[in-house]
Amino acid sequence: MKLRTLLLTLTTCLLLVGTSMAAVLTVATDTNFPPFEFKDQSGKHTGFDIELWDAIAKQIGVPYELQPMDFNGIIPGLQTGQLDAGIAGMTIKPERAKVVDFSDGYYKAGLLILVRSDENTINSVEDLKGKVVATKLATTSADFLKEKAAAKEVKLFPNNDAMFLELLSGGTDAVVFDSPVIADFIRKTGQGRVKVVGPIYMGQSYGIAFPKGSALVPKVNAALAKLRADGSYDNLYRKWFGTDPK
Repeated sequence: MKLRTLLLTLTTCLLLVGTSMAAVLTVATDTNFPPFEFKDQSGKHTGFDIELWDAIAKQIGVPYELQPMDFNGIIPGLQTGQLDAGIAGMTIKPERAKVVDFSDGYYKAGLLILVRSDENTINSVEDLKGKVVATKLATTSADFLKEKAAAKEVKLFPNNDAMFLELLSGGTDAVVFDSPVIADFIRKTGQGRVKVVGPIYMGQSYGIAFPKGSALVPKVNAALAKLRADGSYDNLYRKWFGTDPK
């Protein structure tokens, strides 16, 4: 009887250990997309996505390990069950939603208009008529300007730094580009020198991805709602983007 009791006790302990180990989530992230995820000078993974997920995990009471990886590997990893979640500035798209589940949107991405802080004549894409506008070569923002704006001239640059410098130097009236990149520029270099005007154009939301049927989705959505309600989300947004959520 004593041996049988001992075996049952050992089996129970092993099951509890196994359950505990299984409860540690593997969360994928792409560390090459600042300010959402990147390595700081000390080599630590940080960014808006990293801190947002940490706040969510604390809300729902789950331990996790970050799994930095190439962005293209995240959805296949979720499909095969190697990953429990993926947070990497991932746009919620119908084709992706066919193979993974998404949380509610946590960041509104799209195109923004950036102008110098003393500019008062531009407030929307319609106001770009007759203006000089800068953006990045071979991007959706370049296509957007071609289709939607009657600009006097569209200056196309091969990199972000060049188009922002053109705005600051007065060589262009506005920059139109991806909202996360513009937000990061405002926080790091342009604070007090530039401002965003108008709404987000061609808007899409970023979501946290999960394997199909994951029980985490409603829990994460509830945590997101709570973080928005108590102001934690807004504070985190201001920290990383230097502006209020739009």
